[in-house]
Amino acid sequence: MKQRLIAILLSALVLPGLGQLYQGKRVKGAVLIALVNLFLLAALFLVLRSLGPFLLAAKTSGVGAAGQMLEQVRAENPGVRWLLAAFLGLWGYGIIDAARGRSDENP
Repeated sequence: MKQRLIAILLSALVLPGLGQLYQGKRVKGAVLIALVNLFLLAALFLVLRSLGPFLLAAKTSGVGAAGQMLEQVRAENPGVRWLLAAFLGLWGYGIIDAARGRSDENP
C-alpha cells in the first residue's frame, strides 16, 4: 500500500511515468516520460515561435495592437491546445495506472 501511494504521488506531483518506474514498470514509465516531454516541448515550441510577432506588436504599437496579435496567435496555433490536452490526458493516465498498482501483486 505504501509503495502504491508513493507511486501515485510521484506520477501526480512530479512527472507522469515516475510512479510506473518506481513500481518496476520500466517500459511503460519510460514511454510515458518520453511522450509527456515530447508533447510539452512541441507545445512550447509552437508558443515560442508565435511569441516573437506578439512581443514586437506590443513594443511598437502598444497594448491594443498586442491584444489583436494575441488573438491572431491563438487562431494560428490550435495545435497547442491539442498538445496540452494530450499532456493532461497522459498525466491522468499515469496517476490512474500508478493507483492500480503492480500487475503481479495479489489483491
